[in-house]
Amino acid sequence: MKRVRYSKDVDALLIELSNDAIAYAEDEGQVILHYSNDEKLVLIEILDFKQFISEELIAELISTS
Repeated sequence: MKRVRYSKDVDALLIELSNDAIAYAEDEGQVILHYSNDEKLVLIEILDFKQFISEELIAELISTS
């Protein structure tokens, strides 16, 4: 399962890669990586996303997911 969402209230892009439960997360600056118990990447959060991409491209990205 792959789903892309944009959270406007916190300006974060969320990329869901799996339905697995999240066990832990690692903070890599503007990016937070969420992993399952078996170290599978489950979710990617990109913070302050509007610094990297326009709102039009965000809308397009979300509509194609």
